[in-house]
Amino acid sequence: MAMTALTMTANAAEIDGVEITVPAGPGGGYDQLARAVQTGLQDLGLASSLQVVNIPGAGGTIALANFINSNSSGMNLLTTGIGMVGSIITTHAPVTMEQTRPLARMTGEYLTIVVAQDSPLKDMADFAAAYKEDPSKLTLGGFAVGGSDHLLYGSVIQSFGGDVSKMNYIAIGAGGEMLSQVMGGHIATGAGGYNEFSQQIESGTLRILGLAAPERVTGIDAPTMKEQGFDVDLVNWRGFLAPAGISDEDRKLLDTTIAKMVQSADWKKTLSDRGWVDMYLPSDEFSAFVASEQTKVGDLLKTLKIVD
Repeated sequence: MAMTALTMTANAAEIDGVEITVPAGPGGGYDQLARAVQTGLQDLGLASSLQVVNIPGAGGTIALANFINSNSSGMNLLTTGIGMVGSIITTHAPVTMEQTRPLARMTGEYLTIVVAQDSPLKDMADFAAAYKEDPSKLTLGGFAVGGSDHLLYGSVIQSFGGDVSKMNYIAIGAGGEMLSQVMGGHIATGAGGYNEFSQQIESGTLRILGLAAPERVTGIDAPTMKEQGFDVDLVNWRGFLAPAGISDEDRKLLDTTIAKMVQSADWKKTLSDRGWVDMYLPSDEFSAFVASEQTKVGDLLKTLKIVD
């Protein structure tokens, strides 16, 4: 585990030797956020020697358990999001977010459903028709059981009166694993944040059926689900957890340093380039938000009959 050293310069707090654990494989939304923050902090001279480590599995709960067991204190971080909240519930994980200290909510990304370029599904109406005809034949790929992708599909199916209990949801991971399955025609659809698929969408190998945003998003040439008659909008927020035993001094230093980064022009450009929504909250506010999200996601999972 990386050791942490803290120094204070005349102009900024410097973080040295922090390890950011990503609870998924390379290329997905968790990984993209961790590496964007790594670059952002280092380019601004606010941190040095930041390392990113990927620990995939069980919707992020394997990484969560490893993080809790390996970090009783200190300043190492774990990337988290709405998907982890759901996965903890659906997998009956032996660890919870209460065993960490929420550090910062960072970004949000509106979710989308994509298909291969040659898919017979052209829009959300086609998706609904295919599901109503035979749910078992419409294979729906996503990151994890109970995660944001699973919640998205459930919300869409519920919006057109479909039976969510018949959903053929396949948890196949994020990043390259998801892309290969969709583009290869092994699954009918993939779900995730727009930026996870942006290169393939721009190259024409993937198409968007609908974006789960309340209105059209600048820079994304795709219809929303709402404008197609499906009352769904869902943002996948992401942020960072710190060890439960982090000292007040260390937490304040992390809070101050990340706040400086998110206020920078460089970070604002990163958000714009990636199509991310600025959802920054500092530690205390993020802690309250996580508590409310646990209740909200738990209730939604029950409504969608994903859990009892």
